Amino acid sequence: MSLLDNIHSPADVRALPPEALEELCREIRGYLISAMSVHGGHLASNLGAVELTVALHRVYDTGRDRLVFDVGHQCYTHKLLTGRKDFTDFRDLGGMAGFPRPDESVHDAFVAGHASNSVSVALGMARARTALGEDYDVVAVIGDGALNGGMALEGLSDAGKSGEPLVVVLNDNGMSINESVGGLADMLGRMRTRVEYIRFKKWYRQTIMPHIPGLNRVLARGKKWLKDRIIPENIFDDLGYEYIGPINGHDLRKVENAIRWAKEYRAPVLVHVITKKGKGYPPAEQAPEAFHGVGAFDADSGMPHYTGEDFSSAFGRALTEIAGEDKTVVAITAAMKEGTGLIGFQEAYPDRFFDVGIAEEHACAMAAGMAAQGLKPVFAVYSTFLQRSYDMLIHDVALMGLHVVLAVDRAGIVGRDGVTHQGSFDVAYLSSVPGMKIYAPANFAELKTMLRKAVLEDTGPVAVRYPRGGEGLLLGDTSGKTAETVYFHGDDVTIVSYGTEINEAMAAARMLRGRGIDPEVVKLNVLSPLDTEPVLDSVRRTGALLVAEEACAAGCIGERLLAAAEQAGVALRASRLVNLGDGLLPHGEPWKLREKMGLDNGSLCSAVLEMLDGKDQA
Repeated sequence: MSLLDNIHSPADVRALPPEALEELCREIRGYLISAMSVHGGHLASNLGAVELTVALHRVYDTGRDRLVFDVGHQCYTHKLLTGRKDFTDFRDLGGMAGFPRPDESVHDAFVAGHASNSVSVALGMARARTALGEDYDVVAVIGDGALNGGMALEGLSDAGKSGEPLVVVLNDNGMSINESVGGLADMLGRMRTRVEYIRFKKWYRQTIMPHIPGLNRVLARGKKWLKDRIIPENIFDDLGYEYIGPINGHDLRKVENAIRWAKEYRAPVLVHVITKKGKGYPPAEQAPEAFHGVGAFDADSGMPHYTGEDFSSAFGRALTEIAGEDKTVVAITAAMKEGTGLIGFQEAYPDRFFDVGIAEEHACAMAAGMAAQGLKPVFAVYSTFLQRSYDMLIHDVALMGLHVVLAVDRAGIVGRDGVTHQGSFDVAYLSSVPGMKIYAPANFAELKTMLRKAVLEDTGPVAVRYPRGGEGLLLGDTSGKTAETVYFHGDDVTIVSYGTEINEAMAAARMLRGRGIDPEVVKLNVLSPLDTEPVLDSVRRTGALLVAEEACAAGCIGERLLAAAEQAGVALRASRLVNLGDGLLPHGEPWKLREKMGLDNGSLCSAVLEMLDGKDQA
């Protein structure tokens, strides 16, 4: 029996003799590689954090102490060590999540899926502990790439001056998803510390300060003089932290000792560990970006099982072509050049490519500055990450009507990454931005056409939203009109949809035809400003409306269409809005999530039949 088989809780990890820990780490890596080759997930980041996670569980009792992950995509070892070794339903609907979830385990302190919030959350927990007079430890684990996010610096600034006993572990692998960029990354690369200073500092705090308080004031300047000669100044000192590091993050004994020292300080401490993303798996070590978030792959070779084109790559290719025609076109990404398909653009036009790190707010404001001075910036960003830029979209872009183009990737159902990554809200929040135009391509050809219009023809803020994955059966380009009846011309019911969900709507229409129902399908190409007339023309004949969309219920297109019908005096005998609802969409395979939300073709067909049977009265 392996060591991992005998680990059922962190107490079992703490009970292991030190000489067994290296073997445990080897077994964990082997398990992760095997499991991810079947289910997909975030592999490289987890392989790099194995020793660090084991060390944390050797020092802290996460059933009581609070371990806060930043982003959370490096939590798989944590799950293995906290009683969740069965990955057979990993990231499936109803199965174990790929990110920390407090509703899944008491050992998960906080939901995590986006970057840069861990220190703020941890400080809130530490202050709650003090206010309530409770006794537990708080530790935050943040990657170096997340330091680029403004919120990380806000949290670090407040926590460092708070005096709260709090440990921040900086997992420095030189990367976020792609290689870390910016001044903070350069600073981390230069920082070095001697163990001698750490030992002196600990001795000083424990021996001198409690017994000779007055001497502390006398020695303060001398202490700083000594420190300045042993260790160079760094930003964490200035923010008020006791700094420990950098430490080899794969030397478990050293990492464990450093974390124990940090815990004993009873003050804000930052432990700086150096790790290698993809550690222990050669394909991931050689190409960590490719193994950040993976689908199923061959464990021996590292080759993915699916290599077909997706919307991200189609976008990158189209933008590169457009940039060849207009030298004012520039591309911006927030540490996601591979995920958003921009590697080819960077290679072709390195001087017009800007990776700002995990800093979506900065990216949006910078794009506004570029547009104000005559460039045509295209900011490629995931739907859920763009949420962070909402203030900038209104204040920095919309108020001046600037021509900033948003390439909104992962719109709608994303799938197995789950609740923190589902693109449920962009239709609602982008539609609320004054002057925003929103395109919704249904296939690669339409993406190319709409992107070209957005960049070269439109003015003001423009968004092109498209899903994760590939296109469906509808391959024709009908993007010339704002709304287009793309299939059937019926008199019984109007079915409205957009994006790739149109494929499910059309399949449902075929089923209805087989049942003697005569549907009309209206495909929307532009969601804002919304041209309601083609839909109203249809429902004036059919008297029944079903709108299917991968968007949250509040602020969805269906609400606006019903309002337009009411204002126009169009009588509806039945209507139904099928969308992602008012809640948060869980993780799971996309097709299962569509079934769950009633957005698959069979469910849409059934919904129409129920409407026409009189169960939905307008």
